Amino acid sequence: MAIANNQIETNENKNKEKEVKQYIVVQIGSEKYGIDISYIDNIVRMQKITRVPKIQTYFKGVINLRGEIVPVMSVRKKMNLDDDVITNASRIIILKLEEKGTIGIIVDEVKEVVTLCTDEIDKTSGSKDGKAMFINGVGKHGDELISLFEISAIVEEKE
Repeated sequence: MAIANNQIETNENKNKEKEVKQYIVVQIGSEKYGIDISYIDNIVRMQKITRVPKIQTYFKGVINLRGEIVPVMSVRKKMNLDDDVITNASRIIILKLEEKGTIGIIVDEVKEVVTLCTDEIDKTSGSKDGKAMFINGVGKHGDELISLFEISAIVEEKE
């Protein structure tokens, strides 16, 4: 009987374990954003971006990443923020997307990797216009709030 009770308690504890996700925290302007680590293929230093004519304004061009041509976009431009300011801390985050292939996004700085439980994330609701359409939730990490990117909305092509 004691063994059966222990097994029941163990199963209950397993159910109480919360789903956790890891996010790369990046800085864009003065705000911090989280990108689900499962989308990230690579993080590379800024390099020469070859311009491509007649593309959307938020696409900066393409880079050659170990023989693979990768389109690079400016998240700042996509979110209607100021132009990118390239510094030594600027990085291109290479995202691997099933339906769209590989795409790079420019960020001002990569800060850290954080692990958030589902109860530390508040889903956004309400109007999805402007910058809000790119955010699917807000994560609480210590004293900080981190806006969590909706990757599909960022890479969706529209004018």
